[in-house]
Amino acid sequence: MKVFPCLASLFVAWFAALGCIQAVTLEVKEGNSTCIKAELSASFSITYNTSSSTRTVVVPLPDSTTIDTASSSCGSDGRSPWLVALFGSSHALGLSFSTNGSVYSIANLTLQYNLSDTSLFPDSNSSDVVTVVSGSVGIWAPINTTYRCLTPTTIGVGGATVTFSDMRLEAYMPGNELSPAESVCMADQTTTTAPTTTASTTTTTTPTTPEPTPPGSPERGSYSVKTSNGTVCLLAQMGLQLNVSYVSQSQNKTVQELLNLNPNLTSSAGSCGASSATLVLTQEPTTMLSFTFTVNSTTNKYRLSEINLQANWSDMTAPFSASNDSLNYLRSTLGHSYMCNAEQTLAVEPTFSLNTFRLQVQPFGVTTNQFAAAEECQMDQDQMLIPIIVGAALAGLVLIVLIAYLIGRKRSHAGYQTI
Repeated sequence: MKVFPCLASLFVAWFAALGCIQAVTLEVKEGNSTCIKAELSASFSITYNTSSSTRTVVVPLPDSTTIDTASSSCGSDGRSPWLVALFGSSHALGLSFSTNGSVYSIANLTLQYNLSDTSLFPDSNSSDVVTVVSGSVGIWAPINTTYRCLTPTTIGVGGATVTFSDMRLEAYMPGNELSPAESVCMADQTTTTAPTTTASTTTTTTPTTPEPTPPGSPERGSYSVKTSNGTVCLLAQMGLQLNVSYVSQSQNKTVQELLNLNPNLTSSAGSCGASSATLVLTQEPTTMLSFTFTVNSTTNKYRLSEINLQANWSDMTAPFSASNDSLNYLRSTLGHSYMCNAEQTLAVEPTFSLNTFRLQVQPFGVTTNQFAAAEECQMDQDQMLIPIIVGAALAGLVLIVLIAYLIGRKRSHAGYQTI
């Protein structure tokens, strides 16, 4: 009689492998308002012990999955927002969310599975309910934006893996429906070509770790933020270089790395208000950089007051996060753009600074999709002043030589008298 559980397990695995997994819609509500909504397909690969060996099963998230209203929360009670989905016999998937005000992310992914469920775990030598947690998910998007990733994404969690596909998700929602603006994962943006396989003689080589080379000046990108009616409210053109110190997994020590943000792989989003504006640059799936500008109504000036970086690069031992909301960079007057062609270094934290190149930005008062008249940074003004000073000095030197020549010529004529 044990054949039927085994067949059920194989049946589930077969359907998951073929991608025939039902999409489910999950919503967390507070009253009549939705704060978290997810439309996705998911499967779980779980390895467990039997009396004689180990087995691995693939469990799809069934369309009968429901929200655990007792555990799920919008976070208004001081807790983090949580989406907890229940399925099968005491199995659960949990997603907790966090935000820095401009970006939201999945802070933790929790998977709970019940090994006493013999329909999924036949011959298991345990009846425990196992809970595993992952804090390295790499799913984030700007506030008021839907995270979209149709390509299957696999996340390791404990001794299991979770694979999401056809995923649309949003937390901290302004309305009951997913926002039309989307933050698209890099896997959906990139088309990969399979390498051509040719017959060749296999040569064994010893891998070597090349010395890191400086990335050079970054490519200048053009970014913008639009209002809900499609009007451009923030403009930026700049080359960006991240200077990050982190613990290297391969070298087992703290390393410093320079990384150029590639504008061709970077999407922009954000928000605009009367007194603050935010630009969010996302290079999926590993890097998110946000800028917040604020207005001083007394002086009629604006400044870059906050920079936030979230990164999860392949060699990092843990996701990297750095933020500073008390900055005073890129100051300019309302109605003007700020320009600085010279390289600037914006210190954020001891472990993170940002280098900017050929920068022009206007976070307020954009009209006709064009930059207003620019106020230049001091470094550009100094660089313009140097040739003026040199030119004036050369002109003065030429004038002195000319006067000396004329005086000398006059004196030479004074030595002769007409007969």
